[in-house]
Amino acid sequence: MLQRLRFPLVLASALLFLQPGPLHADEVKIDSWDGKRALDVIVDLLRFTPRSMETAGHQKTIDYITAELKKTKFDTITSQRWVAREAGRTMAMTNIIARFNPANPRRVIVATHYDSIIKAYRDSKSPDAPMPGANNSASGVAVLLETARVLSEMTDAPPVGIDMIFFDGEEGPISMGAGDPNFHSIGSPYFTEHLAEFYPKARPEKMLDFDMVCDRDLHLKAEQSGLRSAPAEVKKFWDIGMKIAPGAFEKEAAPYSIEDDHTAFQLAGIPSFVVIDFEYEPFYNTTEDTPDKCSVQSLEAVGRTLLQYLYLP
Repeated sequence: MLQRLRFPLVLASALLFLQPGPLHADEVKIDSWDGKRALDVIVDLLRFTPRSMETAGHQKTIDYITAELKKTKFDTITSQRWVAREAGRTMAMTNIIARFNPANPRRVIVATHYDSIIKAYRDSKSPDAPMPGANNSASGVAVLLETARVLSEMTDAPPVGIDMIFFDGEEGPISMGAGDPNFHSIGSPYFTEHLAEFYPKARPEKMLDFDMVCDRDLHLKAEQSGLRSAPAEVKKFWDIGMKIAPGAFEKEAAPYSIEDDHTAFQLAGIPSFVVIDFEYEPFYNTTEDTPDKCSVQSLEAVGRTLLQYLYLP
């Protein structure tokens, strides 16, 4: 996964949005969101490494995600398939879209990417070895799948319909993320170009993107593009997070913008933000991005915050 750090500017208004505020009194049982289960998903996914386009692990990952979703009420599943021709490659691409309560006209997108960096280009010892991607790609998938499981067991559904999207090609056409000077995501822009096919009557209200969220030393800061695109939603999410896991959510915003799958939705005019801890040294895109660098508590901080967020209007 690549984040491009841009606009090195701290906005005073951003700090205002992140001041703690009162939450709704609605009680949501969040303890059933299990970080150990989520970590098991990460371990499972790493069996398919590398998970980049045109590898055997890529299709195995698609099959795994689809099978896990079929165990839940996110069982209205569509595979958006197309062929991308970029960077001298021809690649079969697949976005996975799973819908919960599809009859609800109010839709919220919860998303991540499942493709991984094809090799650990930042590794000082083995730069050509496969990059496991426990944090960078598998953690987002784990958060979504565990959230799908828990929502399916809740007595009452959230007030909004939820579309979970697992994007392909976030790491770019050569699957190198920050190692590709011409990086650009593939799956999320393709989806927004075909938005009307999935939302013929009303566009989704908002989009949340999850990436790199299992770090043992988790420090989540709202980034600038989200504060511009969806300030009220960022405030709501961080207010909840600071109540549930104050050690993981920071009051102060990051001084930069991050480019990820939420970017395409921002460009399409849909309020969107990303939940990410970009500070992941010295493991970022190396062979050391493995499950032992992940934390059950970090996964629960993010997943339980998401669960409560989805039940608030």
